[in-house]
Amino acid sequence: MATLEIRDLHVSVEAENGPREILRGVDLTVKQGETHAIMGPNGSGKSTLAYSIAGHPKYTVTGGTVTLDGEDVLSMSVDERARAGLFLAMQYPVEVAGVSVSNFLRTAATAVRGEAPKLRLWVKEVKEAMERLQMDPSFAERNVNEGFSGGEKKRHEILQLELLKPKIAVLDETDSGLDVDALRIVSEGVNRVRDTGEIGTLLITHYTRILRYIKPDHVHVFAGGKIVESGGPELADKLEAEGYEAYTGVKETA
Repeated sequence: MATLEIRDLHVSVEAENGPREILRGVDLTVKQGETHAIMGPNGSGKSTLAYSIAGHPKYTVTGGTVTLDGEDVLSMSVDERARAGLFLAMQYPVEVAGVSVSNFLRTAATAVRGEAPKLRLWVKEVKEAMERLQMDPSFAERNVNEGFSGGEKKRHEILQLELLKPKIAVLDETDSGLDVDALRIVSEGVNRVRDTGEIGTLLITHYTRILRYIKPDHVHVFAGGKIVESGGPELADKLEAEGYEAYTGVKETA
């Protein structure tokens, strides 16, 4: 069973006045087949956690451990983490000029699977996945995320998730910028992968609306750079009703 274990994780980022600690001792275990939702106000460190797991060079780990099936994730390069089975769906997917979606996906699949997918089967696999996400087939020949709308970028992230089949998926505010229809389609894609029981999902979000479509097994409240409360789905309902004021001392405004 694939297991991501985070223990006493401390992470800093360079600021004008020197290093600034963002994560202050995060403890979390995500197992294959489980869905964990991390919820918290803006600036609490949720995205820092996601990018630190993925290996973004902007963030410096100053303490703690991250392991995947007992292997030290923090000692791996970014591409080694991906090959080991970690996947990050970004809040703001980047454009890659000059690289088609088709080539990007096949190159990524080759790296993760260890061999190039047989072309005929791969074309069929991609086409079927795009149909499930209601993506126009012409997207395969466009440059990665170039000129894509917010919803199209997020569908492309979930297309990667469906095709690469990682062990652990970290979804950083996947609901950001999505209208109701796009949110439903993207959520259905996440649920298809989840329902295989072969993936652990870490869903980072600010609002509860995506949790109406993707039901978490565990909900964690993130504040001040660490998890301050954990519970079941009922905790998300509490946050919907009461907000984060009890954890931050600051009342949120619309």
